[in-house]
Amino acid sequence: MKNNLFKSTLLFLLALSFTSTTFAQQFKVLLYTKTAGFHHESIHEGVAAIRQLGARHNFSVTWQENATVFNDKDLANFSAVIFLNTTGDILNDEQQAAFEKFIRSGKGYIGIHAASDTEYDWAWYTKMVGMMFKIHPAQQTAYLKVEDSNFPGMERFPKKFLWTDEWYEFGDLKSTDLHYLISVDEKSYEPYAKWGTNEGKGMGKFHPISWYHNYDGGRAFYTGLGHIPLTFSDQTFLDHIYGGIYWAATGKGL
Repeated sequence: MKNNLFKSTLLFLLALSFTSTTFAQQFKVLLYTKTAGFHHESIHEGVAAIRQLGARHNFSVTWQENATVFNDKDLANFSAVIFLNTTGDILNDEQQAAFEKFIRSGKGYIGIHAASDTEYDWAWYTKMVGMMFKIHPAQQTAYLKVEDSNFPGMERFPKKFLWTDEWYEFGDLKSTDLHYLISVDEKSYEPYAKWGTNEGKGMGKFHPISWYHNYDGGRAFYTGLGHIPLTFSDQTFLDHIYGGIYWAATGKGL
């Protein structure tokens, strides 16, 4: 009787161990959506979509709008941090130092849309993003062109395709080692915009909209797509986002 009980207990523990191993998550990401400026409606759809990506691709998503999570102890739990439509100054000096240390330890950053409209005065951050938001015209349909299909999540994109979004015009190049993934054809939409003294006429012959690079010991991915809420229910865009998350969190895929 005791022998049978021992065997049953052992089998239960082995099964429990197997189940835990089977469902172990690939990695953990921090999803950060704090805004100190414009608050995008699409944040809510973006959070839901990235949580679904986590469930689909077996990674953990922790959503935060409280900047106190940016400390050495808490950040150590994550492989990458996603800035989803963040705006303005959202981290203090101590929190910025913790995030810099996080990236330097070999971790990853994913910036989505207004992540380039964030922390303009933090030079380290602007170099990580690569280029910062300057202005945008009205939302329009335009042609996108794939510049490099050899990156995770780009498999579903055709070489050229129509897309409707808010087309960011970016300012000066902050990093010279960016690998461009997608560009937008300015001939297919009206790029002109004027906000007081801030005037945009487009970026000329080449207008990148998504890119990646290795940065300060870690990895950084950015996409300017993601203003319109329904974008986050488009499977092509979700593949694009997950590709960036996968590469930034693991360094794999290239």
